[in-house]
Formats: sequence, C-alpha cells, structure tokens
Amino acid sequence: MIAVEKALEQYGAPIYVRHEIVHNKYVVQTLEKKGAIFVDVTAEVPEGSIVMFSAHGVAPTVHAEAAERKLATIDATCPLVTKVHKEAVRYAKEDYDILLIGHEGHEEVIGTSGEAPDHIQLVDGPEDVANIEVRDESKVVWLSQTTLSVDETMETVGALKSKFPNLLSPPSDDICYATQNRQIAVKKLSEDAELVIVVGSKNSSNSIRMVEVALDAGADAAYLVDFASEIDEAWLEGVSTVGLTSGASVPDVLVDGVIEWLAERGYEDVETVKTADESITFSLPKELRRDLRAEAAALSAE
Repeated sequence: MIAVEKALEQYGAPIYVRHEIVHNKYVVQTLEKKGAIFVDVTAEVPEGSIVMFSAHGVAPTVHAEAAERKLATIDATCPLVTKVHKEAVRYAKEDYDILLIGHEGHEEVIGTSGEAPDHIQLVDGPEDVANIEVRDESKVVWLSQTTLSVDETMETVGALKSKFPNLLSPPSDDICYATQNRQIAVKKLSEDAELVIVVGSKNSSNSIRMVEVALDAGADAAYLVDFASEIDEAWLEGVSTVGLTSGASVPDVLVDGVIEWLAERGYEDVETVKTADESITFSLPKELRRDLRAEAAALSAE
C-alpha cells in the first residue's frame, strides 16, 4: 500500500497496478480513490504509462510484455516471493524437477511457475502427490507459495517425501514469516476462544488459511470478515471469549473497528496474545527509491 501511495505522490495519478497490490478489499478501494488503477493483464495499461507489479510477483514474460509496450515498471514484489523465484531459477539451472506446493490460479504460483515452466509442477495439496511423475528421483526439490498454512504445507511435503525419499528441501522456509507468526498466534487464541474472527478478504490466501487453522486448533467457530459491519451478532450467542486476528496485509484500522464493535456488545476486556516479535521491514521498490533520491538531490542542489 505504501509503495503505491508513494508512487502516486511522486509521479501523480494514474498509477496502473497489475493485479491487486495485496489481497485486501479496503486497501484496494482506498488506493483506487487516490488514483490507482488495477488491471488484470499488461495489455490493459496504455503504452508509455507507469505500471506497478504487485507483491505476489510476476513471470519474466510479464516484464517482456511491459518492455514491448514501453511501460515504466515499478516492481513491488515481496522480497520473500523474490527469494522463491530465485530458488526456482537456480534449481532449474541445475536441472532439478521442482515441485511447487501451492494453489492453482493464485498470482504468486503463476509468477513462480513462469520462472522455470519446463521444470516446475504444481502440487495443490497431498491428494495431488499420487499423480506426480519426475524424470530423476534423485534430483527433485520442493518449493512453496509463501502464504500457505504451515501445517498443510508440511503434510504435502510428508506425502512427497514418502513417494520421493531423496526429495530436497529449499535452503530456508518459504512460508512468509508474517503468515507463520499469525498461524502460531491463532492456534494459541483458539485454545481459549469459542469464536475466532479473522479480519481479511476472501481472496486472501493467508487469511483463509487462518480460519482453517483456528478450526483445526479447537475453536468452535471461525469466520472471515473484511469489516466489523459484516459480523453477524448471532455468532456471539453463548460465546464468552472471542479471538481476533487478521491477515498479513490488513491495516490496523480494520482490526480496531472490530475491537470497538465487540466492546459495544459487552466484550470490553482485551488481552493481547503475543507469540513473536516482528521487526523486519522492507524497502520501497528500487525504481521508486531511485527517483525519490534523484528528486531529493535536485532539491538540495537548488
């Protein structure tokens, strides 16, 4: 969200964004009001315009399409997704069969697969494993979409290792740290809460996973909402403790809105469940940093 806002300040509207910058309805609507235009394909961007690639990443073919249309590009791909892309390229060069654990059709999966289409097979859960065939069982590696459930991913990895004993794991965990931390926290919440509310959008993979994690961890009920107004008061019947969490890209204002809504209905005591410290911050896209530095240097020289 910050990258799009800074781009609008720096270059003015419109800024075209290929796919939603993050999967959150509020964020997208807020940016549209400021002058961002979200498109599904590069061909929708007028020649010579500025286009930003979303946090989910894009395939090399998309960069080529943008160059053909003479578009100025800003690559806002999440660094954790970029890491998976680089791993895919490296293992493809070493001629591995790459088994990409993820959900078919998700933008991140499409982008990663595009880095090495001849080497990557999608594995959409443990049930897909039986159909997987590889060229050489001694040269197989798994990678994953960054927003999956950790438990779901490891279940799929276990099934793959049973079929391919020499399966290589990536050098570090591909699941986003923010996704992991939230899944650990929602497990803790679900030990005591009869109801868990997850603030997030229905096209957000990591938000959907948290609802599933909450139910698996023992919550009697768990629901996904974009806004406090979507909560059904009937969910509160017989509930003494409500667990509240949010997707990785959800603004605090939406969570605060749910806290206020619950307080108005008698749930005034708030206890924070802390399972991890998050101190990692990511820089703005390099193209945007470059132009901001150039502008600052020009102003200082005046």
